[in-house]
Amino acid sequence: MSFIPYLNFGGNCREAFTAYHQIFGGELDIVAMEDMPEADQVPSEQAGLVMNAALTTADGHLLMASDARPGDFGPVQHMYVNYSTSDVAEANRVWQALSEGGTVEMPLEATFWSPAFGVCVDRFGTPWMVNAEPADAG
Repeated sequence: MSFIPYLNFGGNCREAFTAYHQIFGGELDIVAMEDMPEADQVPSEQAGLVMNAALTTADGHLLMASDARPGDFGPVQHMYVNYSTSDVAEANRVWQALSEGGTVEMPLEATFWSPAFGVCVDRFGTPWMVNAEPADAG
């Protein structure tokens, strides 16, 4: 069993997932509304919106998203996408990339449970927790 976060964006899903692909690597698949079989029924102003984006990392993790219908989008509240790694340097690299241009809620720093933990909302509006697992968490 697995839980797969599915995010919604207000028209910038392609931009966000292109950035996430640069940060996390892996394979990115994006299907726009204009790529659907019923594309002729999609209003022209919605044709470029993302119907589905899927980023599969090299280690098999999946993050998915789409653009919300115009007028249906609001900021993400009361949830975070958690990124965990056993490498503090990797946590720092990811943290820097995600927090750039965004809002830092808690700086990346050592806590009683982690050698590096931080919370931010990236420039696309996605809330993230970045966590480096302790070396003895094995």
